[in-house]
Amino acid sequence: MINKVVATAEEAVADIPDGASLAVGGFGLCGIPVSLIDALHQAGTSELETVSNNCGVDDWGLGILLRDGRIRRTISSYVGENKEFARQYLAGELEVVLTPQGTLAEKLRAGGAGIPAFYTKAGVGTQVSEGGLPQKYDADGGIAVASAPKEVRTFAGVDYVLEEALTPDFGLVHAWKGDRHGNLVFHATAMNFNPLCAMAGRITIAEVEELVEPGELDPEHIHTPGIFVQRVVLAASAEKRIEKRTVALTAPSGLPANQSGSAPAGPYQNAANQNAANQDVTTPQAGA
Repeated sequence: MINKVVATAEEAVADIPDGASLAVGGFGLCGIPVSLIDALHQAGTSELETVSNNCGVDDWGLGILLRDGRIRRTISSYVGENKEFARQYLAGELEVVLTPQGTLAEKLRAGGAGIPAFYTKAGVGTQVSEGGLPQKYDADGGIAVASAPKEVRTFAGVDYVLEEALTPDFGLVHAWKGDRHGNLVFHATAMNFNPLCAMAGRITIAEVEELVEPGELDPEHIHTPGIFVQRVVLAASAEKRIEKRTVALTAPSGLPANQSGSAPAGPYQNAANQNAANQDVTTPQAGA
């Protein structure tokens, strides 16, 4: 079997050219291939088309490529939490193809499975199927590029819209564990979109938190087999962030409060105190 390990993230992304299309794993800020994105940013690669659930935040993940004008077009499902994204889109600097989340996931899965297109009920009767969604504005705020109508077909009396699969040039993913043959294991929420992006990319590059030898991973626990992965790089110290920290300082509704109006002493109060003490601490999540 081929040893797919490369020494550095910089080496792993060195042949990604300007204008390439990238499927990038992650959900919110969980499971983001930060090391690979940072290496791509340092390489100066530009005019990229990204396929991802979201486009990072202003100073992290895909957001750093977006901030420096490296992304020309993105196919995404959720584009909140990024002010620069909104500014570029409304200013006509960025083309955005908004796609229902489940449809986006299936477009990637279908691409990896060799299925060129599929029918889905999601979007029927809306601009998703009828066309006219603004994908890019001009400098005056007019619509420069609008989505085209899609084929709608009836099966058993129900309308479905035809969606084409996605097979980007490269897939960038973050895994919890991987071996030298490219077999990958993801952890918890990092399962969202990472396995699909790994399948869809024509060349898939995986950064892993822990690199093990072939045979150490339980075959029944492998989420993405090595046949979908061409390169593996160790990223043991990759930064992890929490998108939004929610802190409960009062008892849940319906619980009695003490005379000061706060939660009584006990597990809820202890948890609230601990959360309050940790408000300014970013706690890494294993495998995130």
